[in-house]
Amino acid sequence: MNLLLDTRAFLWWNEASPWLSRGVVDLLSDPRNRLFLSVVSAWEIVLKAHTRKLKLPSTAAVYIPARLAHYGIEVVPLALAHVLAAENLPAHHRDPFDRMLVAQSQVERLPIVTHDPQIRKYGADTVW
Repeated sequence: MNLLLDTRAFLWWNEASPWLSRGVVDLLSDPRNRLFLSVVSAWEIVLKAHTRKLKLPSTAAVYIPARLAHYGIEVVPLALAHVLAAENLPAHHRDPFDRMLVAQSQVERLPIVTHDPQIRKYGADTVW
């Protein structure tokens, strides 16, 4: 199964957080599954770390690539098709990062690993 991690799921996975459900831990641990992180989530992490809303054990420039490599997570780049797909999303909330993840999920046909009820409002294929 191919899975797109939202920002929080990526961070919690790397922290071995108890907030991750057992089912999610099993999915992310299964070597048969391919894990993806959007470049948009990487950007969100950089912004939050820069504004001190997120504490990382190192700089984002060190942390993100190291964690991607450690878990074999692939990066989903931002493409014009993703940006254009976001135009058709209803205005459930104004978080541009979540809206872009939903658009990428739809275009790439990747279920999103998320606990965020706002993302579920879009009817996105989610896993938790």
